[in-house]
Amino acid sequence: MLYSVILAGGRGERFWPLSRLGHPKQLLKITSDKTLLQETIDRVKESISVNRTLVVTGENFAKAILEKVPELTEKNLILEPEGKNTCIAIGLAAVHMKKRDPEAVMAVLSSDHLIEPKERLQKILEIGTSIAKQGDYLITMGVVPNRAETGYGYIELGEAFSSSEGVPVFKVKQFKEKPTRTVAQQYYFDRQHLWNSGIFIWSCSAILKAIKEFMPGLYRELDIYYNHIDTPKEKEERKKLYANAENISIDFAVLEKASNVLTIKADLHWDDIGSWLALERIKDKDRDNNVFVGKVVALDSYETTIVNEEDGIVAALGVSDLVIVHTDGIVFVAHKTKVQDVKELLQKLASDKDLEKFL
Repeated sequence: MLYSVILAGGRGERFWPLSRLGHPKQLLKITSDKTLLQETIDRVKESISVNRTLVVTGENFAKAILEKVPELTEKNLILEPEGKNTCIAIGLAAVHMKKRDPEAVMAVLSSDHLIEPKERLQKILEIGTSIAKQGDYLITMGVVPNRAETGYGYIELGEAFSSSEGVPVFKVKQFKEKPTRTVAQQYYFDRQHLWNSGIFIWSCSAILKAIKEFMPGLYRELDIYYNHIDTPKEKEERKKLYANAENISIDFAVLEKASNVLTIKADLHWDDIGSWLALERIKDKDRDNNVFVGKVVALDSYETTIVNEEDGIVAALGVSDLVIVHTDGIVFVAHKTKVQDVKELLQKLASDKDLEKFL
């Protein structure tokens, strides 16, 4: 049986000030009139029912998620006592799924992606599930690049593995980190590299076997925790599990070391909604390449993104290459080249007790 595991643990600091401590990015309405988390659920709902959906998220986000996504219940949530990257989150979901269905196949999705058309994604999940049932394969979804992107990791294609309904599957030759502009252009033109989407398909047994091989300490901790699932000590043991876990991604911990990794070549529209810069790619622009959301008046302004969540207006005159966000008593102004560094600004706010309320 195919289950979905939606990773929704991050706060999404690069969408501050809309993303706050009690209102994380996955609950923002960025790509449509639905939250990003709801969009993720709806995207695969025809293939994976809500009762076969697990959302891995922080304990402090649970209440807000249940309020914003009423079709979810506490049974859908796996709560992390602290954030420690994707390896432990996926391992945690895998042992819970193993307890529920030892033959389960899990599709790991992120709660902050834009993927279109959903029918294409569902076909890819179907193909991946079929392969996962055949053996201990670790399957990634690699997206055909439509630009030379420096902000994503890449997958270098190895030899062909199979093809189903016109969708090719390859062995993974190598994972590559975020490239320079020149290297990204090479990847774009050579057609041997795909974007690493962070979407995975594998059986619970396959990923736990891989964790046992490459992260034996974590596997031992997961095995101990597994024996306490659905007992009064579950929450206590989960805290111990996280206290001992390494802060590491599944890519670094397992995928870059394993020899049984495949990638499905996905020719669809995919975007990682990582920061305010993503709005340039998903929202309509005016003739001066500005993106405006809410009540905005601008003159002689170019390539600027303005988001106004308040009743009043934001007025801009003679500016360019800025991100301006007005919401809940906060006005955030940043040059586009500095948007990725917003964490430094939040650290400054956190150091001042009078400003902590704006985090």
